[in-house]
Amino acid sequence: MASPGASAWRRALASRRAVAFGETNARSALGVGANGAAGGETTTSESTPSTSSGGDGFSRSSARAFSTRGVASATPASRSPALAEKFSKALVDDIYRSSFRNQTGVSLKYMMDFGAQPIHRQLMVSAQFLHKELPVRLAHRVAELENLPLGLSSKEQVRAVRDWYVESYDELKSFPAIESMEDEAKFTKMIEGVMNKHANVVPMIARGVLELKMELAGRGTSKSALEKTLGADLPEISQFLDGFYMSRIGIRMLIGQHVALHEANPRADHIGLICTKMSPRDVVRDAIDDARSICMRQYGDAPEVEVFGGENFTFAYVPGHLHQMLFELVKNSLRAVSEKYAESLDNPPPIRVVIAEGAEDVTIKISDEGGGIRRSGLQRIWTYLYTTADSPLLDMDGDSASAGGPVVLAGYGYGLPLSRLYARYFGGDLQVISMDGYGTDAYLHLNRLGNVQEPLP
Repeated sequence: MASPGASAWRRALASRRAVAFGETNARSALGVGANGAAGGETTTSESTPSTSSGGDGFSRSSARAFSTRGVASATPASRSPALAEKFSKALVDDIYRSSFRNQTGVSLKYMMDFGAQPIHRQLMVSAQFLHKELPVRLAHRVAELENLPLGLSSKEQVRAVRDWYVESYDELKSFPAIESMEDEAKFTKMIEGVMNKHANVVPMIARGVLELKMELAGRGTSKSALEKTLGADLPEISQFLDGFYMSRIGIRMLIGQHVALHEANPRADHIGLICTKMSPRDVVRDAIDDARSICMRQYGDAPEVEVFGGENFTFAYVPGHLHQMLFELVKNSLRAVSEKYAESLDNPPPIRVVIAEGAEDVTIKISDEGGGIRRSGLQRIWTYLYTTADSPLLDMDGDSASAGGPVVLAGYGYGLPLSRLYARYFGGDLQVISMDGYGTDAYLHLNRLGNVQEPLP
């Protein structure tokens, strides 16, 4: 019988080989040789990177991004052009190394405490943190985009987004060390440009996923049949999209917060993008007005929306995030009620919004009598591209997607999945309970303590 020590040694060796195997797949997927050489050159392999949890350690999640299943999922003919064919060997190798480094999550409370007094020293420290952190996060996403299942990496729009991330990574890594306020000002201007450059990532990726689903459905499929096919869940794709969009929310939050700290005339009770005394009732009212305006334009009228609770109550949160979630939920309810009562002579029943203040959470419930959702289809509401509205993506070409397409992602089937990610970003959640034949209740839970770190993929 083998000794316990020998068994432990074999397990450690197997674990080390598994990490090294993931590293080999990573280099293969990026088109890099064993020592970082492009084009699959055969060279002496280097030692396996450390997998410690420190800031300079390597992340096992990146090894999973380069799993053998992902590499095998696309045939050589359908696989997207390797990075090494388009970018320099040094850049590709640097991205490879960064994609194995651990990301550093922050909490809402930390952002508030750090930005409470945005003096020069704090702005410098913030810029230095972003200078180190943003390339790591971008590298993780490049690794995923280069090695997606089912041939998604080969889609033109996905390759374009990958290239945007590579170019932004290069721009960040090429920026010199930040040692003065002049450096900090230049860096802030640069990362603001990066954020603007990536503004249309969501419709671009959506178009790539749509093309993949169209191919899986089969060419020549009727539009009505195709729209049903879009509701089919692809677990590998959904998992990627959840992680990718969650990371995007985090990147944009970090950049937006740093840029907002430079405002010459900051808004009252604001620390960057965070409102320290945000009234959920005020944000609810704004979201209702915007959603009803869309409904009026679409249907010529809009049901009433009643709001209960939330008077004289504030907490710290990002109003922009909350508005986006509420707008989506109220818009869905308005559409459901408007369509159910389109032929009725009676006034449609109002939508009810209830705001509840809990010890840990603030919960906002949106209730409608719009007919509800069939129980068999309830889980599909979290599937990207599943929608009961006409999808503008079906008629949108790649140029339109890169230009941003419609201002509102109505009909994309992205509203609910993205809203849930926004809720979860700061430790909340979104739940939908429906009574088929009657209506739907959506529960939006928001963590009011601000002590939850970003859920980094």
